[in-house]
Amino acid sequence: MSNSTDISSSVDDYNSSCNIDDFRNKVYSTTYSMFTLFGLFGNSFALFILLKTYSQRTAFHIYMINLAVSDLLFICTLPFRIAYYVSRGKWYFGDFLCRISSYIFYVNLYCSIFILTAMSITRFLAIVFPVKNLKLVSIKRSKWACAGIWVFVTVTSSPFLKTGSKTDGNRTKCFELPDKHIDIVLILNYISLVIGFIIPFTIILVCYTMIIRTLMKNSMKKQQESRKKAIRMIIIVMAVFFLSFIPYHIMRTIHLHFLKTNNDCKENLAMQKTVVITLALAASNCCFDPLLYFFSGENFRRRLSTIRKQSVTSIAHGSKRKKSGSLQEQSKIFQEQEKKDSNES
Repeated sequence: MSNSTDISSSVDDYNSSCNIDDFRNKVYSTTYSMFTLFGLFGNSFALFILLKTYSQRTAFHIYMINLAVSDLLFICTLPFRIAYYVSRGKWYFGDFLCRISSYIFYVNLYCSIFILTAMSITRFLAIVFPVKNLKLVSIKRSKWACAGIWVFVTVTSSPFLKTGSKTDGNRTKCFELPDKHIDIVLILNYISLVIGFIIPFTIILVCYTMIIRTLMKNSMKKQQESRKKAIRMIIIVMAVFFLSFIPYHIMRTIHLHFLKTNNDCKENLAMQKTVVITLALAASNCCFDPLLYFFSGENFRRRLSTIRKQSVTSIAHGSKRKKSGSLQEQSKIFQEQEKKDSNES
């Protein structure tokens, strides 16, 4: 009896020492709270400006609207994740919301990648092939491209709807990898890795290489503004990929292979902590995306000044109406007073 007790206690000690729940809960609850705050403000403000100036829309404008909608859709699920990790891994919101929260994470991730790719192609055509750009790039085609991206990503991400909540003792857990079918998860990982990341990233690299070559050859002053936009866009998109998308896809692949092998506690701890950090970085793309519009969008300052002018004009019209209304009221009172005086006389 004493030997069996010692064995069970040692197993419990091993499991607790190899458990990163406290680290995971702190990292996710903190980072997701920050992403909710900054992402909600940045994307809501960007979407407000984009919709207010919709009459000035361009292809880039359409892509930014869809990017902001995708980010806001993901941010709406973050409070559920925050509550889950603040309560130390207890899911209170039912199986359906668990599946939807997991699903929307991947929808946002790959919608962002494909929309950034479409935006990069648009900028590439505008700079490298400006004549063909007039025929190939249009608002209508950008709308069709966004519709195609949404349909493709929402359909191909549907397998992630299968991962719902599960009961572990007296707790209901969510966002956990299935214990079984790791091989199937690995296959899905490689499909999404190639189609959803490697191919788009390769296209972006080719586009940016050609853009840089063209800008270095052409140093006309007329294209200074276009050059600045292109350089800003290259910096921001590369930052998003190197901070958010590349670490996550590399570590996700390594981690899935790691699960199939038996490793010691230290290796397991290091791997799990790295996965937690890279997943948090992947979610941070919802905060980086608004920077694209603010710093490399289509004349953000001009659009903002347009809204200011409209608001000032509406206020001026309102004050004029109030003044004219008060003058009319005063004249009516004066006329009524004159009538009374004439009647009395």
